[in-house]
Amino acid sequence: MDWAHLLDLLAATIRIATPLAFAAMGGILSERAGVFAVGLEGMMLSGACGAAVGAVLLGPAAGILGAALCGGAMGAVIATVTVRHGADNMVTGIAANILAIGLTNFLVRVLLGHGASPRIHIDLLGPVRIPLLADLPGLGPLLFDQPWLTYMAALVPLPLTLFLSRSRWGLTLRAAGENPLAVFAVGGDPLAIRFRAVVACGAVAGIGGAVLVLGQVGTFTDNMTAGRGYLALAAIIVGRWTPWPTIAACLLFAAADALTLRVQVFSLPVSSYVVQMLPYALALAVLVGLGHSARLPAAAGTTFRRGGG
Repeated sequence: MDWAHLLDLLAATIRIATPLAFAAMGGILSERAGVFAVGLEGMMLSGACGAAVGAVLLGPAAGILGAALCGGAMGAVIATVTVRHGADNMVTGIAANILAIGLTNFLVRVLLGHGASPRIHIDLLGPVRIPLLADLPGLGPLLFDQPWLTYMAALVPLPLTLFLSRSRWGLTLRAAGENPLAVFAVGGDPLAIRFRAVVACGAVAGIGGAVLVLGQVGTFTDNMTAGRGYLALAAIIVGRWTPWPTIAACLLFAAADALTLRVQVFSLPVSSYVVQMLPYALALAVLVGLGHSARLPAAAGTTFRRGGG
């Protein structure tokens, strides 16, 4: 592979990893608080729908806001069912993902197509060139001439790390995922903490959906997230529920996806459907390899009752 092809592969990796990074960072908030983030797929898809509707009606800024609101709304639905009513996290997350497919298709047709399938065209967000750095040979244009959402995805792990490890609120959130009874004993409300964490997870993951609409494809299509939420969830586990290693896992899965797209042009004696399985097969392989040493937050997936447990 020559230098030009390598740069092309790296560019595709960054592009594919950007929505995964947003979803994964949101998922860390939810899982660290003790609620499994199985609904990331539905949150991302809801955000993509909100981005499309907002951008078409009011412009790109409204699209970003709409994505966060719609993703947060799906998070609120999941939090209400799991945190407030104690439903199973896994079943609720899968149900939310299925709900999002039908609901977003319906809303787009009602709001933008008057009941029919609309033709949506949205101008993509242009790259923001960073002076001097973008002029560096080789990787300069690749790393420093990107849409601002890509820069944001690269920077989010820093404040998230500081929030979880250095702030009082972040430490309380982590405690709610490890020992909610201890949080309650010192006057905290684990239910409220978990609820807010899942809503925040939805808002951040929704921005990941906005990346797809406003930064990559310029439209909304049915089920356009296509499993990215599940890849983000796998990245969280591979990254041990910590931001920077999770970003590295997102890049790994994105590189596999980018390589898949390029391998298909070489007329290999392998079905294209098998090649398309590569990112998900890699995710499964990595999870199997790391599964024995992965440590969930101790109270993840458990139901807390104020009456004593």
